Amino acid sequence: MDAYSYIANADAAAIETLYQAYQQNPESVDFGWRKFFEGFDFSQQFPEGAPLVPGNGTATNGTVTNGTASNGAAAAPKSTAATGDQVDGFGVLQTDASTNNAPSNISGSAVAASDKETAVRNLIHAYRSRGHLRAKTNPVRERKDRKPRLDLGDFGLGESDLDTVFKNGEVLGLGTQATLRDILAALEKIYTGPIGFEYMYIRDPQVLDWFREKVEQASLSFNPGVEYKKRILKKLNEAVVFENFLHTKFLGQKRFSLEGGETTIPALDAIIGKGAELGVEEVMIGMAHRGRLNVLANIMGKTYEQIFSEFEGTAVPDLTMGDGDVKYHMGYSSEVEASGGQKVNLKLAPNPSHLEAVNPVVEGFVRAKIEHQYGDDFRKILPILIHGDAAVAGQGIGYELTQMSLLEGYKTGGTIHFVINNQVGFTTDFEDARSSIYSTDLAKIIDAPVVHVNGDNPEAVVFAVQLATEYRQQFNADIFIDMVCYRRHGHNESDEPKFTQPTLYNIISKHQNPREVYNAMLVQRGDVDAELASQMDREFRDMLQARLDLVKQKPLPYNYQALENEWRSLRRSKPEDFDQSPETGISEDTVQRVAKALTTLPEGFKPLKQIDNLLKERRKMFYDNRVLNWAAGELLAYGSLLSENHKVRVSGQDVQRGTFSHRHAVLHDAETSAPYTSLNHMEGEQEQLSIYNSLLSEYAVLGFEFGYAMANPTALVVWEAQFGDFANGAQTMIDQFIVSSESKWQRMNGVVMLLPHGYEGQGPEHSNARPERFLQLAAEHNIVVANMTTPANFFHALRRQLTWSFRKPLVVMSPKSMLRNPLCVSPIEEFTSGTFREVLGDTFAEAKKVKRVLLCSGKVYFDLLEEQRESNRTDVAIVRLEQLHPFPKKQLAAELAKYPKAKLYWVQEEPENMGYWNYMLRYMRRELEDVIARKASASPATGYNKVHVKEQKDLVGRAFDKPKEAVADDTIEATAEIAKTQD
Repeated sequence: MDAYSYIANADAAAIETLYQAYQQNPESVDFGWRKFFEGFDFSQQFPEGAPLVPGNGTATNGTVTNGTASNGAAAAPKSTAATGDQVDGFGVLQTDASTNNAPSNISGSAVAASDKETAVRNLIHAYRSRGHLRAKTNPVRERKDRKPRLDLGDFGLGESDLDTVFKNGEVLGLGTQATLRDILAALEKIYTGPIGFEYMYIRDPQVLDWFREKVEQASLSFNPGVEYKKRILKKLNEAVVFENFLHTKFLGQKRFSLEGGETTIPALDAIIGKGAELGVEEVMIGMAHRGRLNVLANIMGKTYEQIFSEFEGTAVPDLTMGDGDVKYHMGYSSEVEASGGQKVNLKLAPNPSHLEAVNPVVEGFVRAKIEHQYGDDFRKILPILIHGDAAVAGQGIGYELTQMSLLEGYKTGGTIHFVINNQVGFTTDFEDARSSIYSTDLAKIIDAPVVHVNGDNPEAVVFAVQLATEYRQQFNADIFIDMVCYRRHGHNESDEPKFTQPTLYNIISKHQNPREVYNAMLVQRGDVDAELASQMDREFRDMLQARLDLVKQKPLPYNYQALENEWRSLRRSKPEDFDQSPETGISEDTVQRVAKALTTLPEGFKPLKQIDNLLKERRKMFYDNRVLNWAAGELLAYGSLLSENHKVRVSGQDVQRGTFSHRHAVLHDAETSAPYTSLNHMEGEQEQLSIYNSLLSEYAVLGFEFGYAMANPTALVVWEAQFGDFANGAQTMIDQFIVSSESKWQRMNGVVMLLPHGYEGQGPEHSNARPERFLQLAAEHNIVVANMTTPANFFHALRRQLTWSFRKPLVVMSPKSMLRNPLCVSPIEEFTSGTFREVLGDTFAEAKKVKRVLLCSGKVYFDLLEEQRESNRTDVAIVRLEQLHPFPKKQLAAELAKYPKAKLYWVQEEPENMGYWNYMLRYMRRELEDVIARKASASPATGYNKVHVKEQKDLVGRAFDKPKEAVADDTIEATAEIAKTQD
């Protein structure tokens, strides 16, 4: 109504114009006025004083009749709209404040209604809002009483009203002559049958109206043809018999069966079929372990021979998570024929035991495909995430991902969330697993509808998922399906569930499987006969036995997509690949293209004074001094890759400006706040820089970027932590995907992690990116871990990511204070030629005099350099290890050969039990004399700046072998300072 507030009550001519427009096309006027005019038209059919319901023209108990309350007070007019009404927790209609003051030329009768009609309207609204609480969605036990308040008495109605005609039946499509009995029967059938709908919280009127119409009209008319019913039965039969066969032939082996939730298979089949009908060409599925084998066999088309050979122990290891000869592919891929005959590309991503961890990986993968294969058309590719009820409610990653779903940098056009609701998580009953009524309640934070459905009713499940698919394609938004079912066995097949749920599992043990339930339903209805189901069962068991007897099954054909062929052109790395980095310099012309873009603003753009100064500094660096700082070197790397038509994607908290106000990749107009991404405006052909300030998430965002890099090997994909310490919030993603992807799933990935690291007195939460964790996880050339000291080396490291003929994750302990250190610069000549340098030698010491070599990495170098030069210590050499893993053994040996008689010390500013020391001992335990570091500590750093300064001074002093007395004095002073500060 805000759009029309300027006309208010007095502008009768304007209201008349609106009314005429409404009569021509109701959708042409604002939602609030449309509802008001609906009430006005309604009132015209029942003039003032005429009863709305035969024999019931008066009101009692202070209720409203035709504008007058029974207690004699003037009644506030009420909107008669059946939609958009607000109902409080007790089902009482609340008026819309925008209609409380009717225009003076419209009588009170235009907005008044009979108490009974109002009661019926309240009843309809209550069923729409709370009918799901009474829906028969649980196949094995009575639902908990959630106080739905849907009895007639809750609305002032009774059995005597059942045969009374109410005009409000029209809103349900029953016409104007429907009785309350008809209305109630329709509401019960729609809202309290095997499907429960949650959607009335949707705030977009267009979406709300669309969904309500589907619920109230399409659900009543849904009746798949006999052939489709046979398809449902066939897929259900395959799912049930597959599990039963594995259970019989491989007794006691873990398979995390789908038994109890077998309707998942016809559900996925229906999503794929409906999606293909609506334009979907590719489906990406993320799921955990339960039901995975069944999905692989009966949806993805993985051969039974492959699956059985895994059980027999004869499978090639990489068949478990991939199809063996396709090294670049995670999970499983196939091309299937949908129910309508269309070809659909299917992918199933791997998922570690960390439940829900795969979800953002799937979304990132889908986003990359949308941008690089489907021309930004969300409708071409569909992500499906299959959750367990306990996991989707309990794992915080679900909330992070839901918040990401509509953000510009992370949206994928909507996801279908399919919850296999076993009603138990491992051994934990749902009442102990969540505080919310439903496991899907997180859907409400983005107004995503939820459809709860009984897993024993496959046709209801098919309707639910087809509705979900249509919704996703229509609105490019998330939707949740909560399929309530059960888990026939324990957490695994050797587990005893009766230990914790004895009564529930007594019921489950006697409960027929979904195929038997559905078959009985079909036979009773006459759709198929019992012999058909029995025949299908026999044929399928015979086929399974043949597969087990090693009769060959032809795998489904598969046509590689464009990005997949890019992966196929790459190769696995070899140890010798790390002996020398490839050439990564760029031409002077490229430097000039990038420089011009970084130093030029569009006409009319008003920069802040600080940005104006920044641009002047950039011009000076590129054109006058020709010496670049860290930020300029980074942007030059991005610009050069863009000019070579490589996609560059950067995300993380505040990355556009940079946490330390150094990057300024996106500038904002001082007057309009309009953004300007400089690198997207280079002269000539180029790719686009996509740089997004992320939501306050590490876990989900890093997973998303890993997934993006998993799909596109030609893109540079960068995630930056606000501080390196914060990456610990994404440790699951690091452990389960980034460092182990190639080893576990034969899948390379080139994602880059920038983790600001360094001791500058900012306390224990802003100093340490925990390099020791990454180095502990480093083996078999799985990741690159680096801590660089020059902008040029950082530039070459970024370019090397896409120059290599293989891909490796790159973890950078990136700088903070170094960003503005005048010594941390590189001449442009180091960008136009050369390679990444794993080791940087000393340029100050005199080799023949050197008795002591300080080996270090990262920011501490500048502290050592300052002491070396101020003290003129030409007898001490400082050697920088720019890359720690893969360990540059040959490069380091060549540098150290300059100092054959010198003692070698490892120097780090981190505590001795952190940082790099333990890692260095793996490679140089015989060569290293000792370590110079902070004392071993439980906390990464002191929280007191003065103490930090003293510690750093002490560390540098020991590195240069200052007298022990001086070191002891510094230690005493530091201890005293700590005590004083704490006091």
